[in-house]
Order: sequence, then structure tokens, then C-alpha cells
Amino acid sequence: MAVRRLTHLGLCVSDLERSLAFYTRVLGFAEVGRFVDDQGYGGKLLELPEARMTAVYLERDGWRIELLYYAQPGHIGTPERRPMNQIGLTHLSFVVEDLDETCAAIAAHGGAVVEETRLEMQSRAIFATDPDGIRLEIIERAGDPLIIPGQSPKSG
Repeated sequence: MAVRRLTHLGLCVSDLERSLAFYTRVLGFAEVGRFVDDQGYGGKLLELPEARMTAVYLERDGWRIELLYYAQPGHIGTPERRPMNQIGLTHLSFVVEDLDETCAAIAAHGGAVVEETRLEMQSRAIFATDPDGIRLEIIERAGDPLIIPGQSPKSG
């Protein structure tokens, strides 16, 4: 068995245009494709037999996310933040140039900043949410954005 590649991470959204604007304008993703299923072809795969949906594919830094909007049967759930210890996807993480500027953009585009999570040490970090309550970890730190927290940069 050989897994060829990870293709995308899917996010169900309640308002496609709002989420598309949020992810492109605030987080810098670019739309790379769109699929509209108004005939219900994907219903079997999705386990939603009557599904009518639109999938918009966005890319950034080699990552692809899929915004899934269900015209039918609609979405379920609420936009409240999920607890970080709830099994499943917990958050998306971004390293930014300016934490405060990014937080202002998040709030201006329908997201929310969770001020009580603000951490100021060698790095600055905070949690926020997109317009549907999906957690976003926002980190401002100098140096290589790919360094794992708690590890030192490798000398070369």
C-alpha cells in the first residue's frame, strides 16, 4: 500500500462567500478550483443522500483546504469554539508578521479573537476563530516559521 499524497483538509461553512472572503483576504489563501454538485452525485460518498453542495479549493504554502457549503440539507452545529481536548480537528495554525494587525483583520472579516488566550513570551500567540468558530492559532515570532515550538533552530 502506498499513500500518494495528502490532498486537502475540508471545512464545512455556513456562508460560502463570507468564508471565502475570510480565508483569502485575511489568511492569504488563493482559490484554485471549484466544484458544484447540484445533482446530488456525491451524496453517497458524503453520506448525505440529498446533498447539494459547493466545494471551493483554496491553497497557501503548499496546503489546500476545501470550503464545503451545503445548500441542501444545510449545515448542522453551532459556531461556538470546540474544546481543544475534543477528539478531531482542533485548529489551523499561522505564523504572521504582526499579531495585532492580523487580529484586527480577523475581527473585521467576521471572525473573533479570544483575548483571554493571549500569550506574550519569546513569541506572541493568541487563538481566534473564523466566522464559523473554527479555531485559528495566530503566532508572531522571528525566524523560521516552520520551527516547532520548544525546539531550537538547527545550526548549519
